[in-house]
Amino acid sequence: MRTCITDRRRDRIRGVLARRQKDLTLVIDNVWDPHNVSAILRSCDAFGLAAVHLHYTGEAFPEIGRKSSASARKWVSRHLHEDAASMAAELKGQGMRILATGFTEHARPLTEWDLSAPTAVVLSNEHDGVKQELLPYCDGMIYIPMMGMVQSLNVSVAAAIILYEAWRQRSAKGLYDRPSFSEEELEGLYRDWCSR
Repeated sequence: MRTCITDRRRDRIRGVLARRQKDLTLVIDNVWDPHNVSAILRSCDAFGLAAVHLHYTGEAFPEIGRKSSASARKWVSRHLHEDAASMAAELKGQGMRILATGFTEHARPLTEWDLSAPTAVVLSNEHDGVKQELLPYCDGMIYIPMMGMVQSLNVSVAAAIILYEAWRQRSAKGLYDRPSFSEEELEGLYRDWCSR
């Protein structure tokens, strides 16, 4: 642990960790543009996500620049996956349902989902959509209602909108007012963050 860390920084780290959401995450599915991935990580940090899952099968995981992510990559854990089944088993083993983003006839608008429940939302490449191998593990499909002529948003913008709605719902239920991690987990995270 660094000895030069200030009391103010310690307090800030503890405060941020106390609001981290253990049971809300994103699955970034083969998004190749590093600027989009960096922007998604910034939103994850801003809305209190502890971790994201990166599902990369057809694309190489992009190099994330320190400048474009505004150091968010430092504060949001990233779990890399190449196999949809094992990733889905891990998420469901943590009690999460998996929601894909898309516009099928079975998709429901963002605001109709209870995002205060344990949830992983899959965000994919705008052109290809969610990879076919992931769809069988998804428990539903979510979309952002749009009033204009365009049919989709940039993936990083969509991530921010979805996370804002999750924050709104979770805030209303007081989920940011109490830690979602155990005291032991928080202490482990605190020691780790102080060393970064």
